[in-house]
Amino acid sequence: MSKIFNFGIIGCGMIAGFHAKAINAAGGKLVACFDTFPQSAQRLAGENSGCKPYSDLKEFLADKSIDIVTIGTPSGAHLDPAIAASEAGKHVIVEKPLEITLERCDKIISACDKNKVKLATVFHSRFHGASQKIKSAIENGRFGRLTLCDAIVKWYRTQKYYDSGKWRGTWELDGGGALMNQAIHTIDLLSWLAGKVVEVSAHTALLGHENIEVEDTATATIKFENGAIGTIVGTTAAFPGYLKRIEISGIKGTAILEEEDIVKWDFDESKPEDEKIKEEMLNRKSSGGGASDPSAIDFSGHAKLFENMIKAIETDSTPLVDGHEGRKSVEIILAIYKAAKTQKTEKV
Repeated sequence: MSKIFNFGIIGCGMIAGFHAKAINAAGGKLVACFDTFPQSAQRLAGENSGCKPYSDLKEFLADKSIDIVTIGTPSGAHLDPAIAASEAGKHVIVEKPLEITLERCDKIISACDKNKVKLATVFHSRFHGASQKIKSAIENGRFGRLTLCDAIVKWYRTQKYYDSGKWRGTWELDGGGALMNQAIHTIDLLSWLAGKVVEVSAHTALLGHENIEVEDTATATIKFENGAIGTIVGTTAAFPGYLKRIEISGIKGTAILEEEDIVKWDFDESKPEDEKIKEEMLNRKSSGGGASDPSAIDFSGHAKLFENMIKAIETDSTPLVDGHEGRKSVEIILAIYKAAKTQKTEKV
């Protein structure tokens, strides 16, 4: 890294703390933050030396020291600040989901293209070593033809979690429930690993919480473009909450990812690297991730994604998880919601 890139954060809620830690770990510097609630911006600035708090978005975006803006507002409030940041000439990183409709996703992508700034979506699970090992094994044909590929997110959130903010559990600002808010990382990772999803059928329900508009439990059966089939399971109503899982099976092998650890790595043809992978990955003890506590998420993946954005700027290349990549999981989830409503198989 030839220069220190300066970051600004829009939205100073819980996720901003992860972004601040990731910025430092990526070799960047947090120089400014903005929130419509001045006390929130002041709190984050007070926790990060050299960070200037703003409560006026125009003043924040006029700060010439900022190179990259990260956006951590509620999901349905990503569009306006992302477009404004791009028009101010800032590179943009948007916390998942990119937005809550495909039209809004496309507006962000178009604005960043028009203003010639880089755009990345925060799907940090792609950057973990275990995920990349499975991706490499798929690309090298070790699984043979993929057959059954599943994503399972059985998490738990208390009623207090949903009651903590009026925007939580609303279609307008959350864009959905257990799928759009919690399981989206795993859905993104599944489609990145196993390929494009082309058909879905689904059921959704609100079973474990009150006074929210969206689902807390969902199941979907899916078909991939390569012919494989699979399932997506997502809930925030499975006490006490368990590590998320991805299971990839083919005619020549199976791998199971639990949080950021490989717990199964079985192939009909062994390779020299298999023993090293098993030694490094098998039977490690994952953190609890976000299974029951949303504040327990590891920020190391964020740091790698931020590093990737910095590299993309330096080399004028495309970030690994650009806007088009970030859009894919939103498209899948919206198709699941439609399939659950129509009780018909929907194309993606």
